[in-house]
Amino acid sequence: MSDRWGREQVLGLAPDAASAKAAAGVAEPAKWRGAGADGESLWGECKGSGKSAYRTCVDLTEPAFRCTCPSRKFPCKHALGLLLLWSDGAVGGGDRPAWAAEWVDQRRARAAKARDRTSAASRTRDPKTAERRRQRVDDGLAELDQWLRDQVAQGLAQAEHAPYRLWDDVARRLVDAQAGTLAGQVKGLAAIPRRPGWPDRLLEEYALLRLLVRAYQRGEELPEALRETVRARVGFTLSQDEVAERGERVRDRWCVTGLHDSEQERLITRRVWLRGRRTRRPALVLSFAAPGRPLDASLMVGTEIDAELLFYPGAQPLRALVGERHGPAVPAVPDGTSIRGFLDEHAAALARDPWVDRWPVTLAAVRLARSGDGVLHVMDEAGDALPLRPTDPWRLLAVSGGHPFTFAGEWTPRGLRPLAAWHEDEGMVIL
Repeated sequence: MSDRWGREQVLGLAPDAASAKAAAGVAEPAKWRGAGADGESLWGECKGSGKSAYRTCVDLTEPAFRCTCPSRKFPCKHALGLLLLWSDGAVGGGDRPAWAAEWVDQRRARAAKARDRTSAASRTRDPKTAERRRQRVDDGLAELDQWLRDQVAQGLAQAEHAPYRLWDDVARRLVDAQAGTLAGQVKGLAAIPRRPGWPDRLLEEYALLRLLVRAYQRGEELPEALRETVRARVGFTLSQDEVAERGERVRDRWCVTGLHDSEQERLITRRVWLRGRRTRRPALVLSFAAPGRPLDASLMVGTEIDAELLFYPGAQPLRALVGERHGPAVPAVPDGTSIRGFLDEHAAALARDPWVDRWPVTLAAVRLARSGDGVLHVMDEAGDALPLRPTDPWRLLAVSGGHPFTFAGEWTPRGLRPLAAWHEDEGMVIL
């Protein structure tokens, strides 16, 4: 089947290295009975340590996973092992058994009900509640504005040895003021004085925060798109129904170029980067989960989907929801650009939204190189280069072998974070 996932894509779903290793141990046809696939789902029963076999099912349209084993990991080794068998062509077609059909039907029904509840909630928002929140945010940002001016007036020298409490206390007050997104930015400032060249970086972040506060306070004077950006960066969120109603819809063949999970305040955030094949437009899909709970795994690095994306409104629309899909995901290598092309794109994005703190990078025909001070870079055919964040270079070296390759990552103030790489002979590697 041409739309089967590659082995690297399957292992990219593993919650940790131990799960990936264990999956290889159960990816043997002799351990499975009744395994089958029908284009939308995958199922089978795996022999376990007890008398009863573990019933495993995968909804390939999400994907989502179900297994009767006691594992608390999602996906478990049985789901990954079944996917590996399917990837290798060792699972044939068939009719979905009753137990697998019941699970698939129930989860899709639950998803439909959840969408209905969200839609109903967005239609019944209390205007008095919205006004109270607006007042709390106004007060919280006025306090932040005074704090920022105090930090600059007192000088930055104290920040080098200041406890984390200096920023944490301000962040907690912003949470109380219901400006949660802004609170996360303030909390992240505590790590800056521990890095080389921190005074310039900290002053820059203070200036961007002050710019955001002033932009919010003068929101009525801003263009509508920029006003939406400012409100989102303060912490005002839109429901999916509101995004569908107000956001831009763009259909394209979207390549999934990279994925990164981060944890903060007992919440795991998954960032998935996409790039349009025709529009060459970047997009960011976010999902969230508590530690130990499954994250959205419906977008796999190294695949391409024909779908409509619904972009959140803003001066530089980047975050999006996946709307209607027109067919299954298929393996694909993204089209890359030159480093100069990326820098021009990033500069244009900053001109529209000066608070952009990370941007997707997809580069074609780059090689690894080291600068005179030993910093690892990616360099294109024109000789332009971008520094990589401190990273283990061996996987990149292995996939490239010193030859040009396609590279995907995310650009941050600390450098370029590698996410994936493709080479015509070695295939794809998720970094």
